[in-house]
Amino acid sequence: MSNFQIIDAHVHPFMNEKTRTSIYGIPATPEEMVRTLREAGIVRCCGSTIIPEAEGSLEQLKEENRLSLAFRDRFPDFFEPGIMVSARFPEESCREIEEMYRQGARWVGELVSYNSGDMPYSDSAFFPAYDLAQQYGLPVNIHQHDMDDIEPIVRNFPKLNVVMAHPDEQPTYLKRLELMKRYRNLYLDLSGTGLFRWGMLRHGVHEVGAERFLFGTDFPICAPGMNVAAVRSEYITDEQKQLIFSGNFLRLTGRG
Repeated sequence: MSNFQIIDAHVHPFMNEKTRTSIYGIPATPEEMVRTLREAGIVRCCGSTIIPEAEGSLEQLKEENRLSLAFRDRFPDFFEPGIMVSARFPEESCREIEEMYRQGARWVGELVSYNSGDMPYSDSAFFPAYDLAQQYGLPVNIHQHDMDDIEPIVRNFPKLNVVMAHPDEQPTYLKRLELMKRYRNLYLDLSGTGLFRWGMLRHGVHEVGAERFLFGTDFPICAPGMNVAAVRSEYITDEQKQLIFSGNFLRLTGRG
């Protein structure tokens, strides 16, 4: 079995109880979270801290970003902080990007809609943050609900690398692939629903190329080892697997 470097581009770290997203209460500690990922073969991970029960305030936004930095400082060789922004606070979100970038962050998201009062990601209030991310060369990872919400972003910001979260089931996945064919700055992370469907990844690689997919798990919501095994067992080449497991993430973040 090939010894791939595996980077998880989609996790949600937690430093306290209110930021833990696991369904069954495990992992119980940040150390257990990191240990579980390492045991699955993952050598590095990236993502945003989420406060699921919060009201989407500016204070919440800042707290999420500060907690991501704290998790990075606790596990400096393992975790890359994702920057959270909100359409409710365009100017403050840009300041958060600038501060997080200054502190070494090279990824935005996963963005979740309830942080912005369920405003569409294509709302113009998000545009200052997208424009600044484009200037800094930061990928933006988006949990989208409506495919029509993504196209205005990649069309208006052609140099912004947008990473859709979650393949989903076949009808949605096929729509994602069709949109990826039209926009070269659009990518897909493999976390959440979809990867457990046999042949899903091979079909996507055939349609748009291995360089358009990033490995992700959505841990601690989903099982990391299952996604690692799914990519390893697909009938694609080792070179394609390496791109998906880590090469594409390193290229998009400038870490390679």
